Amino acid sequence: MEAFNIPATPSLMKEFLRQTGGVAVVDGGLATELERHGADLNDPLWSAKCLLTSPHLIRSVHLDYLEAGADIIITASYQATIQGFEAKGFSREQSESLLKKSVETALEARQMYYERCSKSSSDGIGDGKILKKRPILVAASVGSYGAYLADGSEYSGYYGDAVTVEVLKEFHRRRVQVLAGAGPDLIAFETIPNKIEAQAYAELLEEEHLKIPAWFTFNSKDGVNVVSGDSLLQCTSIAESCKQVVAVGINCTPPRFIHDLILAIKKVTTKPIVIYPNSGERYDADRKEWVVSLYSFFSLDDT
Repeated sequence: MEAFNIPATPSLMKEFLRQTGGVAVVDGGLATELERHGADLNDPLWSAKCLLTSPHLIRSVHLDYLEAGADIIITASYQATIQGFEAKGFSREQSESLLKKSVETALEARQMYYERCSKSSSDGIGDGKILKKRPILVAASVGSYGAYLADGSEYSGYYGDAVTVEVLKEFHRRRVQVLAGAGPDLIAFETIPNKIEAQAYAELLEEEHLKIPAWFTFNSKDGVNVVSGDSLLQCTSIAESCKQVVAVGINCTPPRFIHDLILAIKKVTTKPIVIYPNSGERYDADRKEWVVSLYSFFSLDDT
């Protein structure tokens, strides 16, 4: 990002948005596109499995999104944890290397995209692709503790009484250190299902003195609270109070809830708002698949 002079500081997102005209486009679903390219993701590692088997597919999907106009690409590390890799038989060193690879692959895709832009003779759009050199952020994804469990608990927010803020901090600590050290522009803490995990992330950022900003995105199933039932306003306030959090918002949430959630978030934060909902389907933890909701095909005006 040096070419566009966007500092990796708490002002990163506001400066980035200034250069993009006030609005930036986040990429789309990674796993869906990997499966479309032929990847088999039926595994507790989910999309992170491709870091082992086919990193070239991940790079290809990143490139597809950049050529479709994405300004921010999110790494394939949502389900990638040191604990998850070790459970597969990898050493600590190998596990950390795979985490780094998720960031390196996205950075490679951005560089390849810039090279394609330089070689393009069009005015920015050619063969249905957008080839325009512009500020692009690489966000290193950190999925919730529930994502590691691979039991759907990131969609319920219930981890059990034994999982405290301290437990969550120690679970995520080394993972966040490794991802931050790999050179992304920011850390994306995604699909945060409850208040204690938001608190753990905020404390972790402050304790580690990481020289990299972050965003927090929560998920909701009722359009009012996060999925655990914790107050969205309280969760957002945690993000608002953390200096390293440069944006806050919602992901993996039915589109029909987004408008009201944005209005609620704006009551307690001055930070830029990031939104990337799901398709409106519902996750079935028993079947380990997304199923069509009655509301999936309704517009916001219909609900």
